[in-house]
Amino acid sequence: MKLIFATSNENKAVELQKLMGDTIEIESLKSLNFMQDIVESEDTLEGNSLLKANTVFNHFNRACFADDTGLEVDALDGAPGVYSARYAGPTCDSENNMALLLRNLGNTENLKARFRTVITFKSLGTTKQFEGIVDGNIVLEKRGSKGFGYDPIFKPNLSELTFGEMTLKQKNEFSHRARAFAKLKDYLLSIDSI
Repeated sequence: MKLIFATSNENKAVELQKLMGDTIEIESLKSLNFMQDIVESEDTLEGNSLLKANTVFNHFNRACFADDTGLEVDALDGAPGVYSARYAGPTCDSENNMALLLRNLGNTENLKARFRTVITFKSLGTTKQFEGIVDGNIVLEKRGSKGFGYDPIFKPNLSELTFGEMTLKQKNEFSHRARAFAKLKDYLLSIDSI
């Protein structure tokens, strides 16, 4: 079974191929030479995920899925949320996003946060969404250099390590993305064809 993953992020594509195993082959937009920038213009994770899936499905007319992920911090009223990837503005990158988040937290003692992923699967006549959540806390100093995004400052509950300190295998035991994709995988394995 081949599925297009509506992402240009090769790190995410590799991470998800490991989660899917041999049964489902993931094709990234980069591997298909799809260079169109899909503007994430919706104000929810669900909306952006659906927008990306619809765009890619309409282009290739093949089964695909898209995800959107946000870090939701209690003390910041759920921010950065849907704006996580571009939190620090037009010239943002992971370093600037983390620095701004830590500045905005200031001296707050409430460091509770969660990562939330929403996946939209789209095929002819079918649209389904799956959610994965992992609760944890923000750490005030970056720890580790693995992963991407906010991984060095997020420590999931029941772990002493941040995502940035974990191997991919360790991260997948906790990961919001892994939880959402496990639901997608279960669904795909339960149907005859896509």
